[in-house]
Amino acid sequence: MADSIMSKAATMEIPINSNGDTGTLTEDDSLEQVSQSQLDLQQVMVSGPNLNETSIVSGGYGGPAGGIIPTSSIKGSSNHNSNSPSEEVTRGVAVEKLDSVKKWGINTYKCTKQMFSERFGRGSRTVDLELEAQIDVLRDTKSKYENILRLATALIDHFHSMVQTQQALGDTFTDLSQKSPELQDEFGYNAETQKLLCKNGEALLGAITFFVSSINTLVNKTMEDTLMTIRLYENARLEFDAYRSDLEELSLGPRDAATMVRIEMAQHDYQIHRDKYERLRSDVTIKLKFLEENKVKVMHKQLLLFHNAISAYFAGNQQQLEQTLIQFNVKLKPPGSDKPSWLEEQ
Repeated sequence: MADSIMSKAATMEIPINSNGDTGTLTEDDSLEQVSQSQLDLQQVMVSGPNLNETSIVSGGYGGPAGGIIPTSSIKGSSNHNSNSPSEEVTRGVAVEKLDSVKKWGINTYKCTKQMFSERFGRGSRTVDLELEAQIDVLRDTKSKYENILRLATALIDHFHSMVQTQQALGDTFTDLSQKSPELQDEFGYNAETQKLLCKNGEALLGAITFFVSSINTLVNKTMEDTLMTIRLYENARLEFDAYRSDLEELSLGPRDAATMVRIEMAQHDYQIHRDKYERLRSDVTIKLKFLEENKVKVMHKQLLLFHNAISAYFAGNQQQLEQTLIQFNVKLKPPGSDKPSWLEEQ
């Protein structure tokens, strides 16, 4: 009996008045207060504290209320400090790169789809018959000029070997004319003839080299620059047809709100690629016109030089050959300029 009374007393709450005096409670009242405190504790455990609204007391026990610092303000300030300007710039660059990769992927998919559609005869393509005919003529002309360049280069190599042989033969005749008194005259005029041929051969080599250099500039720089613009134009044409086909496909579908938004975006992309296509088509037309004028002017001069130099050389007309070089401002390299210097040989 005494033990049960002690256990009840241990679970009882002793209320304290504002004056610090203890009050008297009945057993029933104490049990009600215990059960009520248990319910309050369960509610607290279920709901749990809001960590975002917790506070830190910056003072000792019983300090003023002004020392309470909400942790939400500390969290916000730490987040603000963590986002430095360099991190913002890096994030912006990453987003920009991701956006560019996304656009590139979409554009590549559309162009690949259009290319296969054209190849298998299922898609339509924009055709400028007059311009494409001029482009085909240019490609054919470039191929033929490359053949001229290859043959003229081979002629230089073979003729250079012949000139070196003539020079060596002339030196041998000169040496033998000094060592063979009975054949001195015969070896002497043969040596002079070979030296003259060698001199004229070097002049002809200079003319042919100038011819090859001019043709090389025309083919591999001027024509290649125009063909580079043509390749850009053909890519723009493919992109234009790809976005045109996309717009036509959307226009044939239902006209709900989402589709109308996509049609407006497709119309915007179509207009951008149409302007790009027309701009490059105009650039190609202008470059083809100037290329044709430049080609006629350059080839007229170079073909005349080639003809006059070859004719003068094989006719043995040294004076006409020299005049041809002066007329076309061909400067010959001094003998031995192709050989490395003594410092380079070390």
